[in-house]
Amino acid sequence: MTTPRPTADLSADEARRIALRAQGFLGAPDRRSGVRGVLRHLGAIQLDTISVLARSHELVPYARLGAVGRKTVEDAYWRDTHSFEYWSHAACILPIEEWPHFAFRRRAYRNRPHWNHELPDGVYDQVIKQLRSEGPLTATELGGAKKTNDWWDWSGTKVAVERALMYGEVVCVERRGWKRVYDLAERAIPEQHLHDELDDTECLRRLVALAGRSLGVGTRADIADYHRLKGEQFDAVIADSGLVPVSVEGWGKPAWADPAALETPPRGRHRTTLLSPFDSLIWERARTERIFGFTHRLEAYVPKQKRIHGYFAMPVLAGGRLVGRVDPAREGRTLVAKQVTLDGPKAVPAVAQALAEAATWVDCTDVRVERVDVPDLREPLAKELAGLLS
Repeated sequence: MTTPRPTADLSADEARRIALRAQGFLGAPDRRSGVRGVLRHLGAIQLDTISVLARSHELVPYARLGAVGRKTVEDAYWRDTHSFEYWSHAACILPIEEWPHFAFRRRAYRNRPHWNHELPDGVYDQVIKQLRSEGPLTATELGGAKKTNDWWDWSGTKVAVERALMYGEVVCVERRGWKRVYDLAERAIPEQHLHDELDDTECLRRLVALAGRSLGVGTRADIADYHRLKGEQFDAVIADSGLVPVSVEGWGKPAWADPAALETPPRGRHRTTLLSPFDSLIWERARTERIFGFTHRLEAYVPKQKRIHGYFAMPVLAGGRLVGRVDPAREGRTLVAKQVTLDGPKAVPAVAQALAEAATWVDCTDVRVERVDVPDLREPLAKELAGLLS
């Protein structure tokens, strides 16, 4: 692909601030639109099974809006068919109006020649029939999710309903105790959105434009990865996406920006908060290193003895920088900071503020700091916390 000449030259700091504003961390949050506004603004909120303080899809709006009620978060996603769950960056909650733009992916699944799980004869039709007469239902209610306790050993029913979800005949309409609740798309998706009329090019153009808007500025890899598109899919539509080529100091690769992000300098209040490792601000590790100079890896699946920062280390955002990380846990009404990494003494007040706010949000009355990477900073951090929680 031939890259056109940049329309603007951005400093590394300008790019960082543009990214923060685009992701909802710079400037006054739009509290009137609430969680649903955050979802529309980001375009995708990743789901994950891990729950320490809360699940990742709860942490994402919390990080931008503050202590919004957890029931409020769930209701905002699932009530009144505002969203649906589908495969985007990973398993994600997506705004309902984007259903037509994932037609390209549904078609790809329908045309897929090989699958990891065998689909027993007749089971698919039986699942659709049962959902039509009894739905919405979980896989267990449909007849069983697993054949054995092994996580990969799905029952025929589970294989069928997941295949139907990929095809778009079935939709996940909520999570109940972390189980997917399935219903027929013809019931769950509003009529104006329930179609696969858009061709692949239209779908890709829309998703590239959305990713560019949600990131503010990004490289080819950044923008393509947002909805897990292939590089060649990005190349095919970038010229007609509305994004403009820019040059960013120190990036070393061509970049594109949302034109609206370039119209006014990013200004406003910075959020101080703990971030889910699956937050779209930082979910792409190479981009996080490039923008923030911060190397972060999820260690939940790393053997305990090999972990550096902890099971679910959450980066701390303050002043538009990543200033440390906290590996949290909960014991009753105590939030436990099992392991804290600080970017020097200046990070202590910000990390204390992030911990105190998170504790209040999850109804904890106390914070206990166990280990700090620089032991001399443990006492100042505990003292700062005591002042905030008193």
